[in-house]
Amino acid sequence: MHSGSVLHDAYQRLLAAYGPQHWWPGDSPFEIVVGAVLTQNTAWKNVELAIENLRENALLEPRAMFALDVGELAELIRPSGYYRLKAQRLRNLLRVIVEDFDGSLEEMLAQPLDELREQLLRVNGIGPETADSILLYAAAKPTFVVDAYSARVLKRHGWIEPEADYYAIKECFEQQVPADVGLYNEYHALIVRVGKAHCGKKPNCEACPLHALLPESGPCDLA
Repeated sequence: MHSGSVLHDAYQRLLAAYGPQHWWPGDSPFEIVVGAVLTQNTAWKNVELAIENLRENALLEPRAMFALDVGELAELIRPSGYYRLKAQRLRNLLRVIVEDFDGSLEEMLAQPLDELREQLLRVNGIGPETADSILLYAAAKPTFVVDAYSARVLKRHGWIEPEADYYAIKECFEQQVPADVGLYNEYHALIVRVGKAHCGKKPNCEACPLHALLPESGPCDLA
């Protein structure tokens, strides 16, 4: 990435402070896809419980999961929260894999990035963050994943306008950070790490690796 960019500086500081993060948790591309849907509005530890239920029932395969009654699927993923809604969202995505790609997730993920992204976003219940998580972590395509921590870090440091939306933040990263799957993976993970430790809803800037990059007036108001 451009050595003079603020996001290059931020990345170097985060990497020095925390080291490599080794994301995303998942034993297969399909497990990562399922996890990307289940992690909406919940902590990853809850997702792990739901995925373990699916694994114990030999359901971590598109056709097997699609063949399951949506009510049964909902009960198995109950630990992830919003389980009825998420079961339906999974079904919507599974239908595309099974009906359009003959059950082959590999074939679906092999499509060009832009085509696959558009297809994912057409699935009811798959928003930009979930689509980009699937693209980056399951399909290994270079697209930056923006989450609440990414938005907060950029806005608090004054690197982007407070009203910037998902796509503006994504563009900011992708203009300054080279399109590299490993780098995007690592950067997103590091932002989540610093977000959890220092950039929650209330800023905890003391001892933050990015403290020196704040404006002189301190963190920008996000209210």
